Amino acid sequence: MFCALCAADNPNNGRFCVKCGALLQGQREMAPPGFGFETSSAPYTGPTETSGKAIGSLICGLVFFFFPSAIAAIILGHLSLGDIRRSGERLTGSGLATTGLVLGYVGISVIPIMIVAAIAIPNLLRARMAANEASAVGSLREIDTAATIYQANYSNGFPPGLGSLQGSGRGDASCEHAQLLDRNLALKLPAIGDYAGSIAQKSGYTITYVPTTAPNGEQPALSSEAAQRGCRVPGATGFEVHADPITRGTTGQRSFFTDQTGVIRSNAEGPASADSPPLE
Repeated sequence: MFCALCAADNPNNGRFCVKCGALLQGQREMAPPGFGFETSSAPYTGPTETSGKAIGSLICGLVFFFFPSAIAAIILGHLSLGDIRRSGERLTGSGLATTGLVLGYVGISVIPIMIVAAIAIPNLLRARMAANEASAVGSLREIDTAATIYQANYSNGFPPGLGSLQGSGRGDASCEHAQLLDRNLALKLPAIGDYAGSIAQKSGYTITYVPTTAPNGEQPALSSEAAQRGCRVPGATGFEVHADPITRGTTGQRSFFTDQTGVIRSNAEGPASADSPPLE
């Protein structure tokens, strides 16, 4: 069927002209145009308008991170492109519709990844904190065992710092380097003669070893037996070991504490102490 206004060829069941957009109702019985009537060379010169669906597709595509908006961008984009093709250049906005389609499909592909990440990341963080806490408890047990062995081997009380429990990397075990503790436990070692203990960092936790003195606060003297066994720094009458997360809630949640009694205690709200409940 030919349009009476522009002579464009249209399907028999069409309602509007594919070229000029004119209503085809009432033209079905009209004869085709005569010889010499141009049907395809003259472009549509009438008024044009931007497809509202194309604009809507672009707007929805710009906010594709909202899942329904991404779907709406795809639907409106396809509908607007179809309307533009059938309008015979009366409607414009194919670029807007295409952009909306692209953004919509990007949203469809990205949003599931974001959902999976939102579910997986907290689980991974909790698993990491649990592993760090288990490592911190293991480090406290290791230090407690090493300190007890040191006391029995050198008759010098408990070690004055983590450096006394570690190995020097050469030679045999000695009072100053008993080779009872993994070197990776300490990053800051006390110098020989330092009675302040030492600090270690491992698996997201800061581990602090604090030797305790006599009740009167005085540093004990080096016994003759300890001196015979090669000790140059007097040991401690007791000790405390504190393990605190470097970033609470990220590298770990609970703090831990132990002393010469060997009991490990924990506190989820802040630093643990001898008054904290025992670890279950």
